[in-house]
Amino acid sequence: MSRENGMILRKHTRQIQVGDVAVGGDAPISIQSMTNTDTADVTSTVEQIHRLQGVGCELIRVAVPDIDAARSIRSIRDQISLPLIADIHFDARLAVASMENGAQAIRINPGNLGGEEKLQLVIDAAQQHNVPIRVGVNSGSIEKDLLATHGYPSPECPDALINSALRNVALLEKHGFYDIKISIKSSDTLTTISGYRKLSSLTDYPLHIGVTEAGGLIAGTVKSSVALGILLHEGIGDTFRISLTRDPEEEVKVGWELLRALRIRERGPELISCPTCGRTRIDLFPLAEEVDRYLQTMVAPLKVAVMGCVVNGPGEAREADIGIAGGKGVGIIFKKGKIFKKVPEEELLTVFLEELHKMEQEYKAG
Repeated sequence: MSRENGMILRKHTRQIQVGDVAVGGDAPISIQSMTNTDTADVTSTVEQIHRLQGVGCELIRVAVPDIDAARSIRSIRDQISLPLIADIHFDARLAVASMENGAQAIRINPGNLGGEEKLQLVIDAAQQHNVPIRVGVNSGSIEKDLLATHGYPSPECPDALINSALRNVALLEKHGFYDIKISIKSSDTLTTISGYRKLSSLTDYPLHIGVTEAGGLIAGTVKSSVALGILLHEGIGDTFRISLTRDPEEEVKVGWELLRALRIRERGPELISCPTCGRTRIDLFPLAEEVDRYLQTMVAPLKVAVMGCVVNGPGEAREADIGIAGGKGVGIIFKKGKIFKKVPEEELLTVFLEELHKMEQEYKAG
């Protein structure tokens, strides 16, 4: 175990390299996402990857459903700087073609590629191109014999999921391949927790953690944060994706907030905002949204508050580096709980964003 911060002892795992991003060992826990564009549409895919990188994505995965998508990886790679992972199902030829065109990692289920001869082709290509393999198993893709023995994965018995993953890892090891990370995905929060706990005790390969098919913004954020928050706090997990039925940029934003909440890693400012009450005399929701949108472009590790009450707001957010509190016709900008500037309500957002810009520039200047 290694200490991630003052509270968390992280399970020590082997380290692999995905492009220039290390995964496992003492490397930082990395945040990844997956594009939802047609991979063969290079322009749209590259544009989305650039937006994802802008909000902090560190590894990006693309779907490879056909040979056109596999061949497009070369053009995509030429225009991005994030390590690119190819997601393959069933077709060994697509895995090989993806690596030949520059994929820096692949995600497969070795058992469904059509037999050991085809798996050997994938392993040979991975070794030739120095590409790690993620063995990714989902609850919906478990072998029938394991389901018959262990039943469908549940919090009480996730063994079918775990044994499927380890069986597929053994296939790679049999052919002398060990540059591996593992994921076992369930859409059930408690099954995810119990499954990764047990898997972590059985292997030292790095783990990609996540809840699959978690749902939309609210349900998906809650389910993923509960499962991944518990696992990360227990020191389990080397890289993760928050899976949402949403723009993938939201996945990355939630991921960073999760790491911040656990005091594992931070990126950019932290937003504190009040839930509003009867004392609020300003339309706070759009104000908070505009501030939050601007904060996504910043890197300075500030604590920023948006409060609805000029009477109690500054005191309630006294630990904030800077904040605003709205009142009827007038608002205030405060720093560390003390009034810094009074501003007419209609100018409040503009003046506040200007102050944030100044603080960002000061931070970048050192």
